[in-house]
Amino acid sequence: MWNLANPAAFVDLTRRTLPWLAAATAVLFVVGLTLSFAAPPDYQQGETAKIMYLHVPAAWMATFVYGVMAVASLGTLAWRHPLADAAQKAAAPLGAGFTFICLATGSLWGKPMWGTYWVWDARLTSVLVLFILYLGLIALWRAIDDPGRAARAAAILTLVGSVNLPIIKFSVDWWNTLHQPASVFRLGGPTIAPSLLWPLIVMSLAFTFLFLTLHLTAIRNEILRRRIARVTMLAAAEGDRLAPALATRGA
Repeated sequence: MWNLANPAAFVDLTRRTLPWLAAATAVLFVVGLTLSFAAPPDYQQGETAKIMYLHVPAAWMATFVYGVMAVASLGTLAWRHPLADAAQKAAAPLGAGFTFICLATGSLWGKPMWGTYWVWDARLTSVLVLFILYLGLIALWRAIDDPGRAARAAAILTLVGSVNLPIIKFSVDWWNTLHQPASVFRLGGPTIAPSLLWPLIVMSLAFTFLFLTLHLTAIRNEILRRRIARVTMLAAAEGDRLAPALATRGA
């Protein structure tokens, strides 16, 4: 496992595993979407409830990706490992994408159920804050030229923003909101019928494998980009060092 912390070993790992992950992602999406379309309509919400097969996995991934970033931030601050920096930077756009899907599908689901696309209740507002955090982290990485300073600043902001995760999770229990309480991960077991639950589980696995595939790809690309930048800087420095000697010979 410690070997995989080496960037060269990590790039080699992604070369071997990414094709399998991509294939598994495609299969899970085909199976999940097939089960979703074949699932019976909800007895209260009808076909509208099938939005949950996109909304719920996206919501789970929105918070999961931020948790991954928080762990990577600890690696950045405690060990200053370049892979932790790359993992954190690569995850932010993916987390923003999942959060946007969560907000968009939630609005589409909320209109027929609540009569409005948006309400400022605790769950929706805290997820919107999560989306803003993702955008802020992306902007922070782009605003600071020095990769080391950018990584440390983003790590600190990520850890500070992680206090929002329990607020998202328990907001329905702590405050009176329009959002329904947990119906899958609960002590008494799921309250969803198996015919509706299985498509949700498969789609959640599909979203998870999609994140793993895209995240590993983005980390590999970030490692290769840094290698190219380092080689370019070394070549430029060598050129500057040799320029006086070449000018003297030319004279």
